[in-house]
Amino acid sequence: MADLSDAINTLVAQVAQTIYPNGTAQVSATGVPTLIYAGAPSAAQLDADLAGFSNGQGGRLHVSVSPGNTERVTTRYSTDWQTLAINVPNLALAIAGQAVTVAGGGQPFAQVASVFVNGLPYPYSVQPGDTPTSIATALATLIGAVVPGVTSSGAVVTLPAGAVLGPARVAGSGSMFRELGRQERVVQVRVWADTPANRDATARLIDTALRGTPFLTMPDGLAARLYYSGTHQEDMLQKANLYRRDLDYCVEYATTQVQAVAQIAQVETTVVDVAGGAVLARFE
Repeated sequence: MADLSDAINTLVAQVAQTIYPNGTAQVSATGVPTLIYAGAPSAAQLDADLAGFSNGQGGRLHVSVSPGNTERVTTRYSTDWQTLAINVPNLALAIAGQAVTVAGGGQPFAQVASVFVNGLPYPYSVQPGDTPTSIATALATLIGAVVPGVTSSGAVVTLPAGAVLGPARVAGSGSMFRELGRQERVVQVRVWADTPANRDATARLIDTALRGTPFLTMPDGLAARLYYSGTHQEDMLQKANLYRRDLDYCVEYATTQVQAVAQIAQVETTVVDVAGGAVLARFE
């Protein structure tokens, strides 16, 4: 789920990519070393970094990103569960005669390998370190506990001649989400500089980039709306060589709940014989 800290950190990342498009080890886009972070600056660190321009100690500008005090609820979307992501299985089961061959795997997400024998499913939840051989061994062990004569060799599971081999399936996984609510929060991007020129160049670069980014992608995969709100400039501390500009943006983001889900590999259907009173279970 996304919260205020996610919105702040996402904006910090956007500002950092704007100031350092070629990486933080390279020269900044303004040519001036710049420290970018979430929260308020440390007064001692800020003073030392700005003084460093004049005393030869290696000066740095500061850009801080912090929440303002203005917030409003904007909830207006459905709270129903929706699909967020579907992981396509990279495991395959191939049937040839009385043999099932396992291929692929090594997945970073949950998968289930399921083989039907004599009308019954034998599912195996694939583990992160599994290989085709280990998966075949697991399936042969599960099936062999009920059907005598099942063996495996490498990635191939072989069933005895009398066994009825049905479908072999691989079920993947995914995730779903629902919005619990939406809110709009003012976030302040503050430029702290040693000169008006450095302040203006840095603020102009940031403002252009953020105004050209109408939506941010949050850690939960959903979009947050971003738009400009206002600017305030502070020159009252020029005697201390401190020139500041506050850029305010509204970020509208969702508080979400995310849940992992699995695809269905087999379905059990109960069939009732009303006349005879029998209850039968059928797997599909």
